[in-house]
Amino acid sequence: MSTIHDFPIFAAGEWIKGNPLPVINPYDGSIVGNAFLADDTVYEMAVIKAKESQTKMALLSSHDKYTALMHIASRLREELETLSLILSREAAKPLKYARAEVQRSIQTFIVAAEESKRLPREYIALDWTPIGEKREGLIKYFPSGIVAGISPFNFPLNLAVHKIAPAIAAGCPIVLKPASSTPLSSLFLAKIIAETALPKGAVSILPMNRDFADRMVTDTRFSLLSFTGSPEVGWPMKNKAGKKKTVLELGGNAAVIISSSVKVEEVIPKCIQGAFAYQGQICIHAQRFFVHEKHMPVFLDMFLEATSRLVIGAPDDDKTDFTCMIDNKNAERVEEWIHQAESEGAEILMRPNRAGNLVHPTVIVNARKGMNVYDEEVFGPVITVTPFSDFDEAVLMVNDSRFGLQAGVFTDSQTEIDKAFHELEVGSVILNDVPTLRFDHMPYGGVKDSGLGREGVKYAMMDMLEPRILVK
Repeated sequence: MSTIHDFPIFAAGEWIKGNPLPVINPYDGSIVGNAFLADDTVYEMAVIKAKESQTKMALLSSHDKYTALMHIASRLREELETLSLILSREAAKPLKYARAEVQRSIQTFIVAAEESKRLPREYIALDWTPIGEKREGLIKYFPSGIVAGISPFNFPLNLAVHKIAPAIAAGCPIVLKPASSTPLSSLFLAKIIAETALPKGAVSILPMNRDFADRMVTDTRFSLLSFTGSPEVGWPMKNKAGKKKTVLELGGNAAVIISSSVKVEEVIPKCIQGAFAYQGQICIHAQRFFVHEKHMPVFLDMFLEATSRLVIGAPDDDKTDFTCMIDNKNAERVEEWIHQAESEGAEILMRPNRAGNLVHPTVIVNARKGMNVYDEEVFGPVITVTPFSDFDEAVLMVNDSRFGLQAGVFTDSQTEIDKAFHELEVGSVILNDVPTLRFDHMPYGGVKDSGLGREGVKYAMMDMLEPRILVK
């Protein structure tokens, strides 16, 4: 990739160059590729063409959608290495994680292809009352309309795919705004989508500034807004969205409980990955660790030793485990939060040593409520470790948060498993693994400030479909 390539806007099947948007590698400042910002004319063209394609999309057979989705999956597999490098360089994502993201995107399209063949429908008897005698109903689900998708920088391909693939499977046109810092992987995907027989207007991928993102939120031509990002941005969007459905995936400060019953040495590798994969810039980053008091000394010793072995380097190096954050602004914020915690009594066991936008893995003990590193979503390579004496106490500490996305629970006790599943206020409980685990066909989303609605192909599709009943 020594040559810098242009990645034009993909607007309703047309390739357009607008105002230049150089995409910078956060690690070394080099230009990864040139994208372009959509203007008012391009935006209007994409939305109008999406509206025009609505009937054609709704009339596509399951076979048509399956064929298109499987073609995309197959071509992604062929382009895995090229796309992994693009993704690694634009997002400063270690290459091993970039490859995993492309592989997940392939799986997401395959799942969508399968789900396109089993759109829900049901028969209902209506003779429950005398007036309903000799009546019956057929319920069928129809595409709800145009989807407005807004995806973030941290999984620039797969989180875009989690909006695009269900929309195609449901028969809904979609206009997607990728993050301005990481648009290249989704624009590369657009080249593959353009190879299919989907109607023009079915998919548009428009890098845009925030003003146009706000316009998507309020534009009444969209039937659904699907947003992945921060609570500070997402909840105000819901208030502005008007009558359209809104799905929000807004992150959290995911917790891990390590019970007295587990063997600590067996959980350390998963905990390291959950804590520091992609520098903690993951909505389900394992941030708050609650460790049974009898395990605390051993857990900390083993965790710190394993952390010290992480290979820090360039994102596109196969050996790299850990690299820089997305930008200096976020690195400075994380460093400030660490200093705040220390000034208020927390102990830093592994110091950050920030160099530009590289913040080294950081482990904090004696953190408590009132500290940003404990209360808020750090979205960086920082964890807190807190002891507990009994499982009930751990559950209460996990729930004592405004967030509730996912939680990981390491335990061999069926009683604790049942308690965790029934009492933890989260969208998903991950047993004997970290909350950073996600399968692309499972319902994914949170409660409280962590969001509204669910992603995961089948569950995203349900928000893109409307039931209609034929009474006869």
